[in-house]
Amino acid sequence: MTGASRASDSVTVSSRATVPAHPLESRLNARARRRTCTAHIDTELNVTAADSDFCRQFGRSSADTCGRSLFDLLHPSAPSVMGRHFRRLAEGRCNRFVERTVGVCAPHRVFSCELAGIAVHGTSDRLVGIVVLVHPDEVPGDTAAEAVSPRDVLLSKLDAQVLEGVASGASTVQLATRLYLSRQGVEYHVGLMLRKLRAPNRAALVARAHSLGMLTVGHWPPRVLPEFVK
Repeated sequence: MTGASRASDSVTVSSRATVPAHPLESRLNARARRRTCTAHIDTELNVTAADSDFCRQFGRSSADTCGRSLFDLLHPSAPSVMGRHFRRLAEGRCNRFVERTVGVCAPHRVFSCELAGIAVHGTSDRLVGIVVLVHPDEVPGDTAAEAVSPRDVLLSKLDAQVLEGVASGASTVQLATRLYLSRQGVEYHVGLMLRKLRAPNRAALVARAHSLGMLTVGHWPPRVLPEFVK
């Protein structure tokens, strides 16, 4: 076999080899495959237009979605975090943001998602509106919540207090001060509940707790119902 043939064979083998995807590339590809729901809101954060996926995701008709405040469609903890991002857009300090949040479907069903806000400027560079992109974490038909056994959702009193704090938007430092725990102690209890409820992150933990009926609905701050505390 000649050197040229060996080189050709080497190229052929190399071209057939499977190169594993970089972890970052895998995450970006997974994000691209997620369904994107789009809406337009005005500077007062009222929905002015929304695509059918957006309305369907929040369990509402187009007529029932348009004209509502965006915060009406999000968990009550959203304004404390989202309000800061929208103020930055209005003040021209940024042109877009991405934040984790929890959406509320009608009636009383929740889901965790990633929400992006993109500023829309007029000819005088004044903010005239905002495009909102919502990427739900869980696709329709996801049975992760249903797979959780009822005995798995029983919480200790301390775990319940931590979950209530997470659901109200409290930070690790705030919870540590409130419950006389170290930051590591708070993270330990959050980690226990993430595994118990099979949730990938805090936003999903709150969404799953709501979907299992563990948290009060229409009450602020949220409370874990007594039957879920052992």
